[in-house]
Amino acid sequence: MKIVRDLIDKVKPNFQKGGKLYFLHSTFDAFETFFFVPNHVTKKGAHIRDAIDLKRTMIFVVLAMVPALMFGIYNVGYQHYLSSGADVSFWEIALYGLMKVVPIIVVSYVTCLAVEFTAAQIKGHTINEGVLVTGMLIPLVMPPDIPLWMVAVASVFSIIFAKEVFGGTGMNFLNPALVARAFIFFAYPAEISGDKVWIAEKADAFSGATPLGLAASGNFEQLPDVQTMIIGLMPGSIGETSKIAILLGAIILLFTGIASARIMISAVIGLLSTGLLFNALGLNAFMEVPAYQHLLMGGFLFGAVFMATDPVSASQTPTGKIIYGFLIGFFTMMIRVVNPAYPEGTMLAILLMNVFAPLIDFYVVDSNIKRRLKRVKQVVKS
Repeated sequence: MKIVRDLIDKVKPNFQKGGKLYFLHSTFDAFETFFFVPNHVTKKGAHIRDAIDLKRTMIFVVLAMVPALMFGIYNVGYQHYLSSGADVSFWEIALYGLMKVVPIIVVSYVTCLAVEFTAAQIKGHTINEGVLVTGMLIPLVMPPDIPLWMVAVASVFSIIFAKEVFGGTGMNFLNPALVARAFIFFAYPAEISGDKVWIAEKADAFSGATPLGLAASGNFEQLPDVQTMIIGLMPGSIGETSKIAILLGAIILLFTGIASARIMISAVIGLLSTGLLFNALGLNAFMEVPAYQHLLMGGFLFGAVFMATDPVSASQTPTGKIIYGFLIGFFTMMIRVVNPAYPEGTMLAILLMNVFAPLIDFYVVDSNIKRRLKRVKQVVKS
């Protein structure tokens, strides 16, 4: 790394104030801090020391998504060859998955970084690190056959209108990756819904329906068994199918202290408790699906681990996180079971609660203030 450090130090004066390439200082700073920890220090005020900076935090989140990505690559190839009935080796399956998934990742990162770099140059600030996570999340919530130009358009839209217009990383109140998925869902619904998009180059004779799609259409007898849904060998978005891989990511996020266990656990409780209530009511066939199966179907678990826990768009207070997570689980079940036009629900539930997260925190803080004032008054009277 000394060679890299020497090279950076040699060209750095050109990008500093007064240098001929100063207008690209934000871009240079992004590359320098990618390889080395920034040497900026505070000059006054309180000092908070931590082992990692924001960029390293985001890299840990990306690493937590690697198990879901690796399984997703395999599952894309597996579902393709399963639909065609071909008997192929593990490596042929993995290679096909790579050829389908890697271009989506490349397009997502290139477009997200292009917008991020442009915004940094215009505003004159450093590159925001949140794009590292957004660039990976967007491919993982997409179907494998999504047109690449559509991924690019959605990525540009999400970075500009869900993040940059509000000030960049740390200022956005909506999860950018979910905004990208919502953009495609409402602008090009045929490319991200139905039974045809979840298997790459699907054979016409093969169903291709996701478990949620089967349940919504009343084909409960065709639902995969619990073991298959836990392992994840079923149609779905690239990163959402394997619950084992998602749980591995959750362990990494919780062990490093990056994600909130309150949000994850309360979201699961919200989904299961609402599902049990619907099981008891049994007003339609979808309500009779066991609550635990809703935890294994669709992208709920992926959303609860990687998207609901976004520290920027989620609630910030300890009590607020519990309320926020519980309502995500509640609204996911409500949208799935009560609304027949949209069997998933997780995306809309998280986006809805992103909007209400500041309000939840406001009332939690306001309630704490009133309770303490009441306690002080009681002490004064006594």
